[in-house]
Parts: sequence; structure tokens; C-alpha cells
Amino acid sequence: MIENKMFCFQCQETAKGTGCTIKGVCGKEASTSNYQDLLLGVVRGVATIDRAIRKTGAQSVAGVDSYFVDALFACITNANFDDASILNRVDKGIALKKQLLAIAKEHNVELPNYHEIVWGGEKADYEAQSRKESVLRNENEDLRSLKELIVLGLKGMAAYYEHAGRLGYTDTTITDFMGDALALIANPDAPMDQLLNCVLDTGKWGVTAMALLDKANSTTYGHPEITKVNIGVGKNPGILISGHDLHDIEELLKQTEGTGVDVYTHGEMLPAHYYPELKKYKHLVGNYGNAWWKQKEEFSTFNGPIVFTTNCIVPPSANANYKDRVFTMNSTGFPGWKHIEADANGHKDFSEVIAIAKTCEAPTEIETGEIVGGFAHNQVFALADKIVDAVKSGAIRKFVVMGGCDGRMRSRDYYTEFAQQLPHDVVILTSGCAKFKYNKLNLGDINGIPRVLDAGQCNDSYTWAVVALKLKEIFGAADINDLPLAFNIAWYEQKAVIVLLALLSLGVKNIHIGPTLPAFVSPGVLKVLVEQFGLGGITTVEDDLKRMIG
Repeated sequence: MIENKMFCFQCQETAKGTGCTIKGVCGKEASTSNYQDLLLGVVRGVATIDRAIRKTGAQSVAGVDSYFVDALFACITNANFDDASILNRVDKGIALKKQLLAIAKEHNVELPNYHEIVWGGEKADYEAQSRKESVLRNENEDLRSLKELIVLGLKGMAAYYEHAGRLGYTDTTITDFMGDALALIANPDAPMDQLLNCVLDTGKWGVTAMALLDKANSTTYGHPEITKVNIGVGKNPGILISGHDLHDIEELLKQTEGTGVDVYTHGEMLPAHYYPELKKYKHLVGNYGNAWWKQKEEFSTFNGPIVFTTNCIVPPSANANYKDRVFTMNSTGFPGWKHIEADANGHKDFSEVIAIAKTCEAPTEIETGEIVGGFAHNQVFALADKIVDAVKSGAIRKFVVMGGCDGRMRSRDYYTEFAQQLPHDVVILTSGCAKFKYNKLNLGDINGIPRVLDAGQCNDSYTWAVVALKLKEIFGAADINDLPLAFNIAWYEQKAVIVLLALLSLGVKNIHIGPTLPAFVSPGVLKVLVEQFGLGGITTVEDDLKRMIG
């Protein structure tokens, strides 16, 4: 029997639907996967000691919460492929842990005998210890499944919380929960019922984190507006910015203004065009390309530099013509790519990126036209009377939430076909990069209301929770599940996991997820989710249309 070099089953494309054991389908090397396991073990240890100290009323070490938020984000699928970057975070965590242990000793704080706490953090032991921290350390598959549901949800929550924090919006009750949840995961004897409750609590706090980010974004940049976004190109050289962080694109727009360099969004950065304070920059000229998984071919035709604010990175081919002009920031990293660090005030210097851009040709045009978005909750509420009238008159029969992630598997063509075959009296509510499967189709409108309403990024799925609760109020429905609303969600990584848990915490039932069910959900845990929430997978377009639409 061949021993696993790694084990990772956190994304939808995991090998054989069970787990990557040699190399990640995402391109992650076994060493990177193992070091990320090590980092998560260190994070659990740091959080557990910190929680124990705080419960006694003693003063803990400053910066613990920001440490585990960053570390969790760095372990999201396709975020960081750089072993050195991951190990730097391990080193930082070991140093924090030693400070915390000293405080615990000084105040006679009793600590549990978990291996994450007992291990001394010797560098010579990093590789061996990383294997002990694998998700397979939990032999009971149901306990393992619940723990992984929690930690994957925490990764998604950390991403959203970090974006809000960069805009100056924090909430210690969120990070307090994250610390408590990490300490629970570290407990090898954590009972099943406590873990299941924590899964639902993770969803509840996910809603709080998304609400915080929604407030941060809309307060800083204004509420998203209905916007037509150019998908063609201009004549100036350009910089392509990918990921999710609006603070970063604002800084880039400020520094490129008047330089003769245009800025294009890519993937999940598309919704930047919807915010009044960002769309005012005339050199934010359009969106280039599609979802993250097409970046190899699309980056090669863009011609200019690319900057990643967050995931998703696709490792470039060995002969890629763009690999020497890619920059990473924040929790992202890739070997050989330059990393732009923030200064003490959170400011990033894009001067090198701009200088490279000036030497490049303008982007090669790969498509033309416009796409429409900007239907976050404030904009939807502005259309509320029109929407309610359309529902009451029967012009709109149903809404289908088709948010989530896109991916490279051919099975995801299902979502294009599903959108195309939806009856013309059904409206799609979307957010996240899943929209690239159908946002360029000509699906028309209903009484002037577009049949695809794009709220924005994956974190903007919060919009559909807010809208659903508002519709419940308007129609006087006894339950959110009584609304003419179906959920057919595509998932890929951990930000979709926290969105799913958030919906479950709000009591939403009969959610369908695909194209496959998560490998980290064991049969026993799936049985609970099916019985309590009616959670299910997808089948064929024809059968699912009958089930969801009728």
C-alpha cells in the first residue's frame, strides 16, 4: 500500500471525489499541503491557549485574532502555494505560542494536554509534525467531518472578516467565536452534539461576518448600483486585478490615475464596477475574461501585469508568457512571484507594477459587449414595488438563487444548461463567480427586470438572505421556505462553505448543491443534514427543473 504524501479534500474538485493524496488537483504540492496542515495545527494551539488565558480574566497577547484570521485565509484553496510564505506564518505562530505559554504559566492557567499545545515547535520537527496535524488525525469519520465543516467554514469567515478589517471594520465577538471554535476542534474528545451545534453556530457567525463586510463595503464605497460593465478593451496598457479586496483596487486606482495605464477587473473583482466610489475612476475601463479557472489562457492575452489580492490562483505553465509579471498580496503567494507587502498603515506601493505596465502592449481583445450587475440588497429594495407587482401578477413565478463558485469540470456546464432551460417567468439571483456560467447569455427581462440579478462577490450572497427575509415580511409568509424561492448553489471552496452554513443557520431548507457533494461530509453527517434541512445534490437539468420549479 502506497503511503499518502498528503491528504486534502477541502475543494469540490478533490481527486476521485474523496481526497488528493499525491498532489492537489489545484496544483498544490504535497509539501505545501502538509505545511498548511502544520500551520492549522499551530493556529489551533494558539487559539486554545489564548481562550484559556482569557477565561481567567488575564491579559492575553495582542494580535492573536489577526494572526489566526490571516493564517486561516492563507489555507483557503488556491490562495497560497508558497512553502516559504506558509512556514513564515508557522514561525510567527510558534513565537506567539511561546508568549502565550509564558503568560499561562505566570497566571497558573490550566491547559489541556493537546498535542498542538505540548509540541515544542522545533523547526527540525516541522515535517514530521505536519503529518500528525493532517485531517486524518481524527479517525472517526463523522467527528472528522463535523470538525472539517467547522474549520472550512472558519476559513471562509476569516476571508470576509479580513476584508472588513482592511476597511477599518472589526468585531471582537466574531473573532471570539472563531477562537472558541478552533479550541473545540483541537479537543480530541469533543462530543458529536457539541460539534454539530458549533457547525450551525459557524453559519450564524458567518452571517454576522458577511453583514460586517457588507457594511464596510457600502459605507466606504457607497451602495452598489445597476451598472453596465464593458468586457472589451481600450488602447492603453493595462493592469489586471483579481481577487476580492476592494481596498486594494481602490489603492491601485488612486496610484494609476493620470499615468496612462488602465485598470481591468478579473473574476471576483468584477463587482468593483458597481460601487459609486470606485466606478468614478475613468481608467477603470472594464472586466477582462471570465472565472478564475480560465486564467492561463486569458492572462497570456492580457499582455500587462496581473495582481492577486486573494485567491483563486492557478499555477502557470512552465512556459507561460506572463509568469514574470504577476504580483501577490495579503494571504496569497506563489513561488517566484513578487509579493507586495503593506506598510504599517496598510498602504501598498504599486509603483513597480505600474512601471511594468507602461512597457507592455494594450490587452488583446477576447470579447466585446457589456454585462449588467449591481443588484445588491439596497438596489433590489429600490426595485421592490416593481418586483412585488411582477410576483403578484404572475409575471415572475419564482426566484432561483444560483450563487457560488465556478470551476473547470465539464459537469459544471449543467449550470449553463439549467439557466438556459429555466422558464421565462423565473429570475436568477446570483453572486460569486458561478455567474460566469450564464451572465453573458441573453436571457432577457421580465417587465424591465433582468432575469439575471448579480449581487456581486461570493460574500455578497448575504444580499439574498436579506432579500429573502424582506420578501417574507412583504408577503406575510410564516416561514422563509414558503417563499417562491429555490436554491441551486454551485460550490468550489471554503467561501461557499460558509455561505451554505449561513443559509442553514437562517433555517433555509431544500438547498441543492453541486456539481458534487463535499468529500468532507461523511455519510453520517450527510444523513443529519438531509433529515434536518433537506440538503441535496443535483441530478439532471430536466429532473431538477421539475423538482425546483415545478
